[in-house]
Amino acid sequence: MKDTPAVWYNSIMNKTHLMAVAVMAAGFAACAANFESKRPAPEKRLFRSASVDAKIDEVQRALGDTKLAWLFGNCFPNTLDTTVHYSRGANGEDDTFVYTGDIHAMWLRDSAAQVWPYLRFVKNDEPLRRLVRGVVLRQFACIRFDPYANAFNRNREGGEWMTDETDMKPELHERKYELDSLCYPLRLAYGYWKASGDASIFDERWLATLDRILAVMREQQRKSGPRTSYRFRRRAFNPTDSLTNGGYGWPAKPCGLIASAFRPSDDATTYPFLVPSNFFAVDVLRKAAEILCTVNRDEKRAAACAALADEVDAALAKHAVFNHPKYGRVYAFEVDGFGNALFIDDANVPSLLALPYISAVKKDDPIYLNTRRLVWGPDNPYFFEGRAGAGIGGPHCGLDRIWPMSYVLKALTSTSDAEVRECLAFLERSDADTGFMHESYDKDDPARFTRSWFAWANTLFGELVLDLYESGRLPVKGKAK
Repeated sequence: MKDTPAVWYNSIMNKTHLMAVAVMAAGFAACAANFESKRPAPEKRLFRSASVDAKIDEVQRALGDTKLAWLFGNCFPNTLDTTVHYSRGANGEDDTFVYTGDIHAMWLRDSAAQVWPYLRFVKNDEPLRRLVRGVVLRQFACIRFDPYANAFNRNREGGEWMTDETDMKPELHERKYELDSLCYPLRLAYGYWKASGDASIFDERWLATLDRILAVMREQQRKSGPRTSYRFRRRAFNPTDSLTNGGYGWPAKPCGLIASAFRPSDDATTYPFLVPSNFFAVDVLRKAAEILCTVNRDEKRAAACAALADEVDAALAKHAVFNHPKYGRVYAFEVDGFGNALFIDDANVPSLLALPYISAVKKDDPIYLNTRRLVWGPDNPYFFEGRAGAGIGGPHCGLDRIWPMSYVLKALTSTSDAEVRECLAFLERSDADTGFMHESYDKDDPARFTRSWFAWANTLFGELVLDLYESGRLPVKGKAK
């Protein structure tokens, strides 16, 4: 049974929070001396949305937890404040380039995830709608330019990875093929269409983009052998920054799944068939088929998307589910088609923990629940526990590094109020009093963190708080919530 709001309110408050609530009782403005905004001055923000600012003000004034309100106010607008570069192209078309944060490049995954929480405002906020539309169109253009690249430069400035052994170009920041980099733009385009009602993005450019995506997905089913048109090698200290076997990666036996050379963390896969990304592909391919049927009236392409989704879905059921000796039937993280499987999880999304968040499975799916127990505990090699908390990390930052993102996803996929408040408590303690989320932090000391400016983590945290607030699952002032 879920906790009542009153139980939640009483249980989440420690002495520090009670002192903060006393301050809140005197008015939100009175606490500004203790929790000053970390946002840039209004004139220095890259983009200002009246609707987003109004929602931030509403949530901050309502929340009964001062630090949570402060973190939300800093984090939720971080993408708009600091990373978006909107312009109108020579043809008058919307164009938005989105930094990931302290790396001035645009990842297809990050940029789609960074603007995703703002979709709820685009119907009544025309400037914000055009900004998100510009992200979609920029992503389509990037994929048409190179569907195997994961990160792009704003122009032709090149970068530190120009010597990678792959088909590098100065327009690319990095060329690590990641299946989720093709999925996220489809998810964003579909979500934008549903939120705004604007189908103008689904023109000939959309059809050409989709054709490139389908071609890569089919090629990476590896039905013609391991030596596809994509290969990647890098001279690096970290072996997960490169691919084995001459740049083609671990061998895979064709089984209907789609290979991904790298994970959402930008680390090389161990086994090529990354299960969470294949689940993601099934969902977005079906969304693409809906767009094609409804908007384009293109039954042929729609059928191709649906057929590939069905093939991957059937392959997941056959090759991604295993009987674990402790947890029963679970989803593996990666498989190779030969019967080998990797039982871990990584904090980046898509992940096994995040499957309901990307609409891949239901929160009460029995196999997912078994998998959730496996990955959130000591039987996941990348689950770390220390004095500063316990959560999932990954090879990208190394051992003993917890990613706040894992707490956010645990809360977003939870049906338990107790779990949610535990996640919020850890997130509040993980910022090291900076006011922002980080990429990772040491399990014993949140002050030892990586990436002080990581917009995806910030905005995702804001999405969690806003979702909980709008669903009535957060304590608010003046009510027993």
